Amino acid sequence: MPAIRCTLLVDDDPTTNYLNRRLLQRLNVTAQVREAGNGQEALDLLATSCTAPDAPACPALIFLDINMPVMDGFAFLEMYQRRPLVQPPIVIVMLTTSLHPADVQRVNRLPVAGFLTKPLTAEKIQQVLQQHFGHPAG
Repeated sequence: MPAIRCTLLVDDDPTTNYLNRRLLQRLNVTAQVREAGNGQEALDLLATSCTAPDAPACPALIFLDINMPVMDGFAFLEMYQRRPLVQPPIVIVMLTTSLHPADVQRVNRLPVAGFLTKPLTAEKIQQVLQQHFGHPAG
């Protein structure tokens, strides 16, 4: 049984989204995987999907890239903070190739639950599930 009702992948690389979607589906940890190519698409998706706290298309988990065109991950987080809070809160995990100390420091001041480096792996997903969704170690 999936631990999460919906997961949102926010990345401008279609290959990364495809591979992450396939991994999440293979592990059967989420009932639904949605994708956005940048922060603005993600905000638009949240505006239409999170109209009720238990809406099945409202993501419980977001994997968010930092570097994207149109609206990057930092701008998304800044705009996300201005939105009405969703209950329970959405768990946002930065998933990026950037380990630049300035990026890590900036992320620590924003509403994120974690910071992971690409690629997404089964072990990293299990870690997120254990820390934020009470999923047993597996």
